[in-house]
Amino acid sequence: MENLQKELEKIIEQNKKEGTKPSLLLHACCAPCSSYCIEYLHKYFDITLFFYNPNIFPAEEYAHRVNELKRLVTEMGLSIHVLEAENDTESFYALAKGRENIREGGARCFDCYRLRLKKTAQLAREKGFDYFTTTLSISPLKNSKKLREIGLELEGEYGVKNLPSDFKKKEGYKRSIELSKKYNLYRQNYCGCEYSVRVPEQTGNSKK
Repeated sequence: MENLQKELEKIIEQNKKEGTKPSLLLHACCAPCSSYCIEYLHKYFDITLFFYNPNIFPAEEYAHRVNELKRLVTEMGLSIHVLEAENDTESFYALAKGRENIREGGARCFDCYRLRLKKTAQLAREKGFDYFTTTLSISPLKNSKKLREIGLELEGEYGVKNLPSDFKKKEGYKRSIELSKKYNLYRQNYCGCEYSVRVPEQTGNSKK
């Protein structure tokens, strides 16, 4: 089974040897999850953050999360651009139809991963990025292997390399909590969609 962190480290080491800094389109789910990812990666990649999360409910929550992401980048003082996609919530509700009561972490969530990663891969191809990946893998409640599986499928479809990542490794999740405290970030207590709010006893409702 692929060790995603070791594969990432191999890519980083190769880039260092070659003296290159590839471009990376990094899908960002929220500021807390992004904090460690950009702290770790910015030395090795030219990062653009991409906020595309049509699952987030309600609209006020969506606005709060994207504004926190922009504030984080500014306060960290990093030269990272934030792109915000149109919030096409209809795309999420179309994939969720008929599966509203499925437990978090199941088929509905996997399709939500795919929806967001596909948009990221499409933009990465359009803009000529070297790699794309997502901050989602930092959460203990997100399936890194499934994210990688989807990423590789999209790599084949769009011709942009999927950066292997399991950002919870090397105590990444712990560091994200530390950075959240440092920058006084809003840490939501549900994943994002209304179904993770509606059925908290199924989701665990842990902060991520």
